[in-house]
Amino acid sequence: MEEIRKEIDVGDWHSNLPHDEWTQLTVPGSRASARYKHAAVVVDEKLCIVGGSRNGRYLSDVQVFDLRSLTWDSLKLKTEDGDGSLGEAFPAISDHRMIKWGHKLLLIGGYSKNQSDNMSVRFIDLETHLCGVVEASGNVPVSRGGHSITLVGSRVFVFGGEDKKRRLLNDLHVLDLETMTWDVVETSQTRPVPRFDHTAATHSDRYLLIFGGCSHSIFFNDLYILDLQTMEWSQPHVQGDDVTPRAGHAGITIDENWYIVGGGDNSTGCLETLVLNMSKLVWSTSTHVGARHPLASEGLSVCSASVFGENILVAFGGYNGKYNNDIFVMRLKPGESSSHPKIFKSPAAAAAAASVTAAYAIAKSDSSDFPPPPANPTLNGTGNSFPERDIRNTIDSIKEEKRTLESSVAETQVENSKLREKIDEVNSTHAELSQELQSVQGQLISERSRCFKLEAQIAELQKALESGQSIEAEVEMLRKQKLASDEREDGTVKKQGWGWGTR
Repeated sequence: MEEIRKEIDVGDWHSNLPHDEWTQLTVPGSRASARYKHAAVVVDEKLCIVGGSRNGRYLSDVQVFDLRSLTWDSLKLKTEDGDGSLGEAFPAISDHRMIKWGHKLLLIGGYSKNQSDNMSVRFIDLETHLCGVVEASGNVPVSRGGHSITLVGSRVFVFGGEDKKRRLLNDLHVLDLETMTWDVVETSQTRPVPRFDHTAATHSDRYLLIFGGCSHSIFFNDLYILDLQTMEWSQPHVQGDDVTPRAGHAGITIDENWYIVGGGDNSTGCLETLVLNMSKLVWSTSTHVGARHPLASEGLSVCSASVFGENILVAFGGYNGKYNNDIFVMRLKPGESSSHPKIFKSPAAAAAAASVTAAYAIAKSDSSDFPPPPANPTLNGTGNSFPERDIRNTIDSIKEEKRTLESSVAETQVENSKLREKIDEVNSTHAELSQELQSVQGQLISERSRCFKLEAQIAELQKALESGQSIEAEVEMLRKQKLASDEREDGTVKKQGWGWGTR
Protein backbone atom coordinates (compact mmCIF):
# COMPACT_ATOMS: atom_id res chain seq x y z
CA MET A 1 0.00 0.00 0.00
CA GLU A 2 1.33 3.41 -0.90
CA GLU A 3 2.49 5.61 1.93
CA ILE A 4 -0.05 8.14 3.17
CA ARG A 5 1.68 11.28 4.36
CA LYS A 6 -0.51 14.28 3.60
CA GLU A 7 0.14 17.70 5.03
CA ILE A 8 -2.48 20.27 5.95
CA ASP A 9 -2.42 23.99 6.57
CA VAL A 10 -2.78 25.73 9.89
CA GLY A 11 -5.86 27.80 9.09
CA ASP A 12 -8.69 25.27 9.03
CA TRP A 13 -6.67 22.11 9.36
CA HIS A 14 -9.51 20.14 10.93
CA SER A 15 -12.11 20.73 8.24
CA ASN A 16 -10.85 18.40 5.51
CA LEU A 17 -9.26 15.61 7.51
CA PRO A 18 -9.92 12.19 5.97
CA HIS A 19 -11.24 9.44 8.20
CA ASP A 20 -8.94 6.64 9.39
CA GLU A 21 -5.82 8.05 7.73
CA TRP A 22 -2.75 9.53 9.37
CA THR A 23 -2.07 13.11 8.32
CA GLN A 24 1.03 15.14 9.15
CA LEU A 25 0.39 18.61 10.56
CA THR A 26 2.28 21.57 9.15
CA VAL A 27 3.75 23.27 12.22
CA PRO A 28 5.03 26.85 11.86
CA GLY A 29 7.85 28.18 13.99
CA SER A 30 10.02 26.25 16.42
CA ARG A 31 9.30 22.66 17.42
CA ALA A 32 9.98 20.39 20.35
CA SER A 33 13.21 18.50 19.89
CA ALA A 34 13.01 15.00 18.42
CA ARG A 35 12.92 12.17 20.96
CA TYR A 36 11.50 8.81 21.95
CA LYS A 37 10.44 7.02 25.16
CA HIS A 38 8.82 10.21 26.40
CA ALA A 39 5.38 10.51 28.05
CA ALA A 40 2.39 12.34 26.58
CA VAL A 41 -1.15 13.31 27.55
CA VAL A 42 -3.75 15.72 26.14
CA VAL A 43 -5.17 18.36 28.48
CA ASP A 44 -7.73 20.92 27.23
CA GLU A 45 -6.81 20.57 23.54
CA LYS A 46 -3.10 20.76 24.34
CA LEU A 47 -0.61 17.92 23.94
CA CYS A 48 1.86 17.79 26.85
CA ILE A 49 5.20 16.06 26.17
CA VAL A 50 7.44 15.30 29.16
CA GLY A 51 11.03 14.04 29.11
CA GLY A 52 12.27 11.24 26.88
CA SER A 53 15.61 10.25 25.40
CA ARG A 54 17.77 11.28 22.46
CA ASN A 55 21.24 9.99 21.51
CA GLY A 56 21.54 8.24 24.89
CA ARG A 57 20.78 11.44 26.83
CA TYR A 58 17.77 11.80 29.11
CA LEU A 59 15.60 14.92 28.68
CA SER A 60 13.91 17.01 31.38
CA ASP A 61 11.87 19.52 29.39
CA VAL A 62 8.08 19.89 29.25
CA GLN A 63 6.76 20.85 25.80
CA VAL A 64 3.14 21.83 25.06
CA PHE A 65 1.56 21.68 21.59
CA ASP A 66 -1.65 23.68 21.03
CA LEU A 67 -3.92 21.58 18.82
CA ARG A 68 -5.91 24.65 17.72
CA SER A 69 -3.14 27.07 16.76
CA LEU A 70 -0.60 24.29 15.94
CA THR A 71 2.17 26.00 17.93
CA TRP A 72 4.73 24.67 20.41
CA ASP A 73 5.57 26.25 23.76
CA SER A 74 7.75 25.28 26.71
CA LEU A 75 6.44 24.93 30.25
CA LYS A 76 8.85 26.36 32.82
CA LEU A 77 8.74 24.39 36.05
CA LYS A 78 9.59 25.52 39.58
CA THR A 79 10.02 23.77 42.90
CA GLU A 80 7.59 24.07 45.80
CA ASP A 81 9.97 25.89 48.14
CA GLY A 82 11.43 28.04 45.40
CA ASP A 83 14.98 27.40 46.66
CA GLY A 84 15.27 23.67 45.99
CA SER A 85 17.15 22.16 43.09
CA LEU A 86 14.93 21.67 40.03
CA GLY A 87 17.20 18.82 38.97
CA GLU A 88 16.40 16.92 42.16
CA ALA A 89 12.66 17.66 42.06
CA PHE A 90 12.32 16.92 38.36
CA PRO A 91 15.37 15.20 36.85
CA ALA A 92 15.93 14.25 33.23
CA ILE A 93 13.88 11.10 32.77
CA SER A 94 13.01 8.48 30.13
CA ASP A 95 10.78 5.42 29.73
CA HIS A 96 8.39 6.72 32.40
CA ARG A 97 4.57 6.69 32.30
CA MET A 98 2.20 9.60 32.89
CA ILE A 99 -1.48 10.22 33.68
CA LYS A 100 -3.60 13.28 34.44
CA TRP A 101 -5.09 13.29 37.93
CA GLY A 102 -7.11 16.39 38.81
CA HIS A 103 -5.08 19.44 37.82
CA LYS A 104 -1.80 17.55 38.03
CA LEU A 105 0.27 15.29 35.84
CA LEU A 106 1.63 12.25 37.69
CA LEU A 107 4.84 10.65 36.39
CA ILE A 108 5.33 7.08 37.58
CA GLY A 109 8.65 5.23 37.31
CA GLY A 110 11.19 5.70 34.55
CA TYR A 111 14.97 5.87 34.24
CA SER A 112 17.04 8.81 35.47
CA LYS A 113 20.69 9.39 36.23
CA ASN A 114 20.45 8.95 40.00
CA GLN A 115 17.22 6.98 40.35
CA SER A 116 16.33 5.38 43.66
CA ASP A 117 15.80 1.68 44.29
CA ASN A 118 12.02 2.16 44.65
CA MET A 119 9.41 3.38 42.20
CA SER A 120 9.15 7.18 42.22
CA VAL A 121 6.01 9.25 41.74
CA ARG A 122 6.50 12.84 40.61
CA PHE A 123 3.96 15.57 39.90
CA ILE A 124 3.58 18.66 37.73
CA ASP A 125 0.88 21.11 38.81
CA LEU A 126 -0.68 22.46 35.60
CA GLU A 127 -2.04 25.55 37.37
CA THR A 128 1.00 26.67 39.38
CA HIS A 129 3.72 24.90 37.33
CA LEU A 130 5.15 23.54 40.58
CA CYS A 131 6.85 20.14 40.43
CA GLY A 132 8.10 17.70 43.01
CA VAL A 133 8.04 14.19 44.42
CA VAL A 134 4.89 12.62 45.84
CA GLU A 135 5.50 10.71 49.07
CA ALA A 136 3.91 7.27 48.89
CA SER A 137 3.75 4.49 51.49
CA GLY A 138 2.98 0.77 51.57
CA ASN A 139 4.61 -1.99 49.51
CA VAL A 140 6.43 0.27 47.08
CA PRO A 141 7.61 -1.63 43.96
CA VAL A 142 11.20 -1.53 42.72
CA SER A 143 12.10 1.24 40.29
CA ARG A 144 11.69 0.38 36.62
CA GLY A 145 11.12 1.59 33.08
CA GLY A 146 9.24 0.14 30.14
CA HIS A 147 6.33 -0.80 32.40
CA SER A 148 2.65 -0.09 31.85
CA ILE A 149 0.26 1.91 34.02
CA THR A 150 -3.53 1.82 33.81
CA LEU A 151 -5.94 4.10 35.66
CA VAL A 152 -9.11 2.40 36.95
CA GLY A 153 -11.18 4.76 39.06
CA SER A 154 -8.74 6.12 41.64
CA ARG A 155 -6.33 3.18 41.35
CA VAL A 156 -3.29 2.89 39.11
CA PHE A 157 -2.22 -0.64 38.13
CA VAL A 158 1.49 -1.06 37.29
CA PHE A 159 2.58 -4.19 35.42
CA GLY A 160 5.96 -5.52 34.35
CA GLY A 161 8.89 -3.53 33.02
CA GLU A 162 12.65 -3.73 33.48
CA ASP A 163 14.46 -2.65 36.63
CA LYS A 164 17.72 -0.70 36.70
CA LYS A 165 19.68 -3.97 36.79
CA ARG A 166 17.97 -5.02 33.52
CA ARG A 167 15.93 -7.68 35.32
CA LEU A 168 12.63 -8.36 33.56
CA LEU A 169 9.47 -8.18 35.65
CA ASN A 170 5.90 -9.49 35.50
CA ASP A 171 4.68 -8.37 38.91
CA LEU A 172 1.48 -6.35 39.42
CA HIS A 173 1.17 -3.46 41.87
CA VAL A 174 -1.59 -0.96 42.55
CA LEU A 175 -1.32 2.65 43.76
CA ASP A 176 -4.35 4.16 45.51
CA LEU A 177 -4.32 7.82 44.47
CA GLU A 178 -6.66 8.81 47.31
CA THR A 179 -4.28 7.59 50.03
CA MET A 180 -1.05 7.38 47.95
CA THR A 181 -0.52 3.83 49.20
CA TRP A 182 1.13 1.05 47.22
CA ASP A 183 0.17 -2.61 47.46
CA VAL A 184 1.01 -5.89 45.73
CA VAL A 185 -1.82 -7.46 43.70
CA GLU A 186 -2.13 -11.22 44.21
CA THR A 187 -3.51 -13.00 41.13
CA SER A 188 -4.30 -16.56 40.10
CA GLN A 189 -3.87 -18.57 36.87
CA THR A 190 -0.94 -18.08 34.51
CA ARG A 191 0.25 -14.50 34.27
CA PRO A 192 2.12 -13.03 31.28
CA VAL A 193 5.81 -13.90 31.08
CA PRO A 194 8.21 -11.11 32.20
CA ARG A 195 8.37 -8.32 29.62
CA PHE A 196 8.81 -4.61 29.00
CA ASP A 197 7.76 -2.02 26.38
CA HIS A 198 4.27 -3.57 26.19
CA THR A 199 0.94 -1.73 26.35
CA ALA A 200 -2.01 -2.03 28.72
CA ALA A 201 -5.65 -0.92 28.71
CA THR A 202 -8.86 -1.38 30.68
CA HIS A 203 -12.30 -2.38 29.46
CA SER A 204 -15.49 -1.52 31.35
CA ASP A 205 -13.41 -0.78 34.48
CA ARG A 206 -13.29 -4.53 35.06
CA TYR A 207 -10.73 -6.02 32.68
CA LEU A 208 -7.02 -5.22 32.45
CA LEU A 209 -5.55 -6.09 29.02
CA ILE A 210 -1.82 -6.60 28.33
CA PHE A 211 -0.53 -6.75 24.74
CA GLY A 212 2.87 -7.37 23.17
CA GLY A 213 6.23 -6.24 24.51
CA CYS A 214 9.49 -8.16 24.58
CA SER A 215 12.07 -9.95 26.67
CA HIS A 216 15.78 -9.58 25.97
CA SER A 217 15.51 -11.98 23.01
CA ILE A 218 11.83 -12.53 22.12
CA PHE A 219 9.11 -10.18 20.87
CA PHE A 220 5.48 -10.96 21.75
CA ASN A 221 2.10 -10.58 20.05
CA ASP A 222 0.05 -12.23 22.80
CA LEU A 223 -2.97 -10.81 24.63
CA TYR A 224 -3.63 -11.43 28.32
CA ILE A 225 -6.68 -10.34 30.31
CA LEU A 226 -6.97 -9.93 34.08
CA ASP A 227 -10.45 -9.92 35.60
CA LEU A 228 -10.18 -7.24 38.28
CA GLN A 229 -13.09 -8.76 40.21
CA THR A 230 -11.79 -12.33 40.44
CA MET A 231 -8.10 -11.41 39.92
CA GLU A 232 -7.74 -14.29 37.45
CA TRP A 233 -5.52 -14.12 34.38
CA SER A 234 -6.64 -15.63 31.08
CA GLN A 235 -5.36 -15.74 27.51
CA PRO A 236 -8.50 -15.61 25.35
CA HIS A 237 -8.93 -16.72 21.77
CA VAL A 238 -8.75 -13.63 19.55
CA GLN A 239 -10.15 -13.44 16.02
CA GLY A 240 -9.54 -11.16 13.05
CA ASP A 241 -6.34 -10.00 11.36
CA ASP A 242 -2.96 -11.55 12.12
CA VAL A 243 -0.86 -9.42 14.46
CA THR A 244 2.94 -9.38 14.24
CA PRO A 245 5.07 -9.36 17.42
CA ARG A 246 6.10 -5.89 18.55
CA ALA A 247 7.47 -3.78 21.38
CA GLY A 248 7.77 -0.05 21.94
CA HIS A 249 4.34 0.55 20.43
CA ALA A 250 1.74 2.98 21.77
CA GLY A 251 -1.93 2.38 22.60
CA ILE A 252 -5.06 4.38 23.39
CA THR A 253 -8.67 3.32 23.98
CA ILE A 254 -11.73 5.01 22.49
CA ASP A 255 -14.95 3.46 23.84
CA GLU A 256 -14.63 -0.27 23.12
CA ASN A 257 -11.76 0.10 20.59
CA TRP A 258 -8.08 -0.15 21.50
CA TYR A 259 -5.83 1.52 18.92
CA ILE A 260 -2.24 0.23 18.64
CA VAL A 261 0.28 2.37 16.73
CA GLY A 262 3.90 1.72 15.76
CA GLY A 263 6.36 -0.50 17.56
CA GLY A 264 8.81 -2.95 16.04
CA ASP A 265 11.35 -5.70 16.68
CA ASN A 266 14.60 -3.66 16.70
CA SER A 267 15.05 -4.23 12.96
CA THR A 268 11.65 -3.58 11.33
CA GLY A 269 8.96 -1.09 12.28
CA CYS A 270 5.29 -2.06 12.30
CA LEU A 271 3.47 -0.30 9.46
CA GLU A 272 -0.14 -1.03 10.40
CA THR A 273 -2.38 0.76 12.88
CA LEU A 274 -4.31 -1.97 14.67
CA VAL A 275 -7.71 -1.83 16.35
CA LEU A 276 -8.86 -4.37 18.93
CA ASN A 277 -12.60 -4.46 19.54
CA MET A 278 -12.45 -5.27 23.26
CA SER A 279 -16.09 -6.41 23.42
CA LYS A 280 -15.78 -8.89 20.53
CA LEU A 281 -12.04 -9.63 20.87
CA VAL A 282 -11.45 -9.08 17.16
CA TRP A 283 -8.30 -7.51 15.65
CA SER A 284 -8.60 -5.33 12.55
CA THR A 285 -6.27 -3.03 10.63
CA SER A 286 -7.33 0.60 10.44
CA THR A 287 -4.63 1.86 8.05
CA HIS A 288 -1.02 1.37 6.90
CA VAL A 289 1.95 3.69 6.49
CA GLY A 290 4.97 3.26 4.27
CA ALA A 291 8.34 1.81 5.20
CA ARG A 292 10.58 4.13 7.26
CA HIS A 293 7.55 6.30 8.06
CA PRO A 294 7.88 8.18 11.38
CA LEU A 295 4.87 6.26 12.72
CA ALA A 296 6.63 2.93 12.09
CA SER A 297 8.78 3.73 15.10
CA GLU A 298 9.49 2.45 18.58
CA GLY A 299 9.03 4.65 21.64
CA LEU A 300 6.43 6.97 20.10
CA SER A 301 3.29 8.25 21.88
CA VAL A 302 -0.38 8.36 20.88
CA CYS A 303 -3.20 10.23 22.61
CA SER A 304 -6.86 10.96 21.96
CA ALA A 305 -8.30 14.47 21.77
CA SER A 306 -11.48 16.31 20.90
CA VAL A 307 -10.69 19.40 18.83
CA PHE A 308 -13.26 21.56 17.06
CA GLY A 309 -15.81 18.89 17.97
CA GLU A 310 -13.82 16.19 16.14
CA ASN A 311 -12.43 13.07 17.81
CA ILE A 312 -8.84 12.53 16.71
CA LEU A 313 -5.74 10.55 17.56
CA VAL A 314 -2.47 12.47 17.99
CA ALA A 315 0.93 10.78 17.58
CA PHE A 316 4.37 12.25 18.29
CA GLY A 317 8.04 11.23 18.35
CA GLY A 318 9.64 7.81 18.16
CA TYR A 319 12.79 6.27 16.71
CA ASN A 320 13.10 4.28 13.46
CA GLY A 321 16.75 4.83 12.66
CA LYS A 322 16.35 8.53 13.34
CA TYR A 323 14.59 10.49 16.05
CA ASN A 324 11.28 12.11 15.07
CA ASN A 325 9.40 15.21 16.20
CA ASP A 326 6.53 15.35 13.68
CA ILE A 327 2.87 15.57 14.73
CA PHE A 328 0.44 13.19 13.02
CA VAL A 329 -3.34 13.14 13.49
CA MET A 330 -6.07 10.69 12.53
CA ARG A 331 -9.73 11.61 12.35
CA LEU A 332 -11.92 8.82 13.69
CA LYS A 333 -15.17 7.70 12.17
CA PRO A 334 -18.10 8.22 14.52
CA GLY A 335 -19.20 4.85 15.85
CA GLU A 336 -21.53 3.36 18.36
CA SER A 337 -20.03 2.02 21.56
CA SER A 338 -21.30 -1.18 23.08
CA SER A 339 -23.68 -0.67 25.98
CA HIS A 340 -23.27 -4.30 27.02
CA PRO A 341 -19.58 -5.07 27.57
CA LYS A 342 -18.49 -8.62 27.00
CA ILE A 343 -17.89 -10.79 30.06
CA PHE A 344 -14.81 -12.89 29.36
CA LYS A 345 -15.87 -16.40 30.34
CA SER A 346 -14.23 -19.72 29.76
CA PRO A 347 -15.82 -21.81 26.96
CA ALA A 348 -17.36 -24.18 29.53
CA ALA A 349 -18.99 -21.34 31.45
CA ALA A 350 -20.38 -19.88 28.24
CA ALA A 351 -21.76 -23.30 27.23
CA ALA A 352 -23.41 -23.74 30.63
CA ALA A 353 -25.08 -20.35 30.37
CA ALA A 354 -26.33 -21.19 26.88
CA SER A 355 -27.68 -24.55 28.09
CA VAL A 356 -29.59 -22.93 30.96
CA THR A 357 -31.08 -20.31 28.67
CA ALA A 358 -32.13 -22.92 26.12
CA ALA A 359 -33.70 -25.18 28.75
CA TYR A 360 -35.84 -22.43 30.22
CA ALA A 361 -36.80 -21.25 26.74
CA ILE A 362 -38.07 -24.79 25.96
CA ALA A 363 -39.97 -24.91 29.24
CA LYS A 364 -41.60 -21.56 28.52
CA SER A 365 -42.45 -22.62 24.96
CA ASP A 366 -43.94 -25.95 26.08
CA SER A 367 -46.08 -24.34 28.77
CA SER A 368 -47.43 -21.82 26.27
CA ASP A 369 -48.72 -24.67 24.06
CA PHE A 370 -51.51 -25.37 26.51
CA PRO A 371 -54.55 -23.29 25.48
CA PRO A 372 -55.99 -20.95 28.13
CA PRO A 373 -59.47 -21.76 29.45
CA PRO A 374 -62.29 -20.07 27.55
CA ALA A 375 -63.33 -16.67 28.84
CA ASN A 376 -66.99 -17.70 29.17
CA PRO A 377 -67.16 -21.47 29.76
CA THR A 378 -70.42 -23.26 28.94
CA LEU A 379 -72.24 -24.43 32.06
CA ASN A 380 -74.25 -27.58 32.40
CA GLY A 381 -76.04 -29.23 35.24
CA THR A 382 -72.89 -30.83 36.66
CA GLY A 383 -70.46 -27.87 36.31
CA ASN A 384 -67.84 -26.45 33.84
CA SER A 385 -67.04 -28.00 30.44
CA PHE A 386 -63.38 -28.29 31.70
CA PRO A 387 -63.58 -30.24 34.97
CA GLU A 388 -61.35 -28.92 37.78
CA ARG A 389 -59.75 -32.35 38.14
CA ASP A 390 -58.48 -32.26 34.53
CA ILE A 391 -57.04 -28.78 35.05
CA ARG A 392 -55.20 -29.94 38.19
CA ASN A 393 -53.83 -32.95 36.32
CA THR A 394 -52.56 -30.65 33.57
CA ILE A 395 -50.88 -28.37 36.13
CA ASP A 396 -49.27 -31.35 37.87
CA SER A 397 -48.00 -32.57 34.51
CA ILE A 398 -46.47 -29.16 33.78
CA LYS A 399 -44.81 -29.06 37.21
CA GLU A 400 -43.35 -32.52 36.70
CA GLU A 401 -41.99 -31.53 33.30
CA LYS A 402 -40.50 -28.39 34.88
CA ARG A 403 -38.76 -30.49 37.55
CA THR A 404 -37.38 -32.78 34.86
CA LEU A 405 -36.02 -29.81 32.92
CA GLU A 406 -34.49 -28.28 36.05
CA SER A 407 -32.82 -31.62 36.84
CA SER A 408 -31.47 -31.74 33.28
CA VAL A 409 -30.16 -28.19 33.58
CA ALA A 410 -28.44 -29.03 36.89
CA GLU A 411 -26.76 -32.05 35.31
CA THR A 412 -25.65 -29.89 32.37
CA GLN A 413 -24.18 -27.33 34.76
CA VAL A 414 -22.21 -30.04 36.59
CA GLU A 415 -20.89 -31.43 33.31
CA ASN A 416 -19.96 -27.96 32.08
CA SER A 417 -18.24 -27.24 35.38
CA LYS A 418 -16.13 -30.37 34.95
CA LEU A 419 -15.36 -29.37 31.37
CA ARG A 420 -14.36 -25.90 32.53
CA GLU A 421 -11.96 -27.39 35.09
CA LYS A 422 -10.43 -29.63 32.42
CA ILE A 423 -10.10 -26.70 29.99
CA ASP A 424 -8.50 -24.54 32.70
CA GLU A 425 -6.10 -27.40 33.48
CA VAL A 426 -5.21 -27.76 29.78
CA ASN A 427 -4.76 -23.98 29.46
CA SER A 428 -2.51 -23.96 32.52
CA THR A 429 -0.45 -26.86 31.14
CA HIS A 430 -0.22 -25.13 27.77
CA ALA A 431 0.91 -21.90 29.41
CA GLU A 432 3.53 -23.74 31.45
CA LEU A 433 4.78 -25.53 28.33
CA SER A 434 4.90 -22.21 26.49
CA GLN A 435 6.96 -20.72 29.30
CA GLU A 436 9.29 -23.74 29.24
CA LEU A 437 9.60 -23.43 25.46
CA GLN A 438 10.46 -19.75 25.73
CA SER A 439 12.95 -20.53 28.49
CA VAL A 440 14.56 -23.27 26.35
CA GLN A 441 14.66 -20.91 23.38
CA GLY A 442 16.39 -18.34 25.55
CA GLN A 443 18.87 -20.97 26.75
CA LEU A 444 19.51 -22.09 23.15
CA ILE A 445 20.22 -18.52 22.13
CA SER A 446 22.59 -18.17 25.09
CA GLU A 447 24.31 -21.48 24.29
CA ARG A 448 24.59 -20.55 20.61
CA SER A 449 26.25 -17.28 21.61
CA ARG A 450 28.60 -19.18 23.93
CA CYS A 451 29.43 -21.62 21.11
CA PHE A 452 30.26 -18.75 18.80
CA LYS A 453 32.60 -17.35 21.44
CA LEU A 454 34.23 -20.77 21.98
CA GLU A 455 34.71 -21.23 18.23
CA ALA A 456 36.36 -17.82 18.05
CA GLN A 457 38.64 -18.73 20.98
CA ILE A 458 39.53 -22.08 19.34
CA ALA A 459 40.38 -20.28 16.10
CA GLU A 460 42.62 -17.89 18.02
CA LEU A 461 44.31 -20.82 19.80
CA GLN A 462 44.85 -22.60 16.48
CA LYS A 463 46.46 -19.47 15.09
CA ALA A 464 48.62 -19.20 18.20
CA LEU A 465 49.58 -22.89 17.88
CA GLU A 466 50.50 -22.49 14.21
CA SER A 467 52.49 -19.39 15.11
CA GLY A 468 54.23 -21.33 17.90
CA GLN A 469 55.16 -24.16 15.52
CA SER A 470 56.54 -21.65 13.04
CA ILE A 471 58.60 -19.99 15.77
CA GLU A 472 59.83 -23.38 16.93
CA ALA A 473 60.96 -24.22 13.38
CA GLU A 474 62.74 -20.88 13.11
CA VAL A 475 64.48 -21.47 16.46
CA GLU A 476 65.59 -24.93 15.31
CA MET A 477 66.92 -23.45 12.07
CA LEU A 478 68.77 -20.73 14.00
CA ARG A 479 70.18 -23.36 16.34
CA LYS A 480 71.52 -25.34 13.37
CA GLN A 481 72.95 -22.20 11.80
CA LYS A 482 74.66 -21.33 15.08
CA LEU A 483 76.04 -24.84 15.40
CA ALA A 484 77.38 -24.70 11.85
CA SER A 485 78.86 -21.29 12.53
CA ASP A 486 80.50 -22.56 15.73
CA GLU A 487 82.01 -25.51 13.84
CA ARG A 488 83.43 -23.21 11.19
CA GLU A 489 84.95 -20.97 13.85
CA ASP A 490 86.50 -24.01 15.58
CA GLY A 491 88.05 -25.12 12.27
CA THR A 492 89.54 -21.73 11.68
CA VAL A 493 91.08 -21.66 15.15
CA LYS A 494 92.69 -25.07 14.63
CA LYS A 495 94.21 -24.06 11.31
CA GLN A 496 95.63 -20.95 12.85
CA GLY A 497 97.13 -23.01 15.70
CA TRP A 498 98.90 -25.33 13.26
CA GLY A 499 100.47 -22.36 11.59
CA TRP A 500 101.85 -21.16 14.85
CA GLY A 501 103.29 -24.54 15.58
CA THR A 502 105.25 -24.61 12.31
CA ARG A 503 106.90 -21.40 13.19
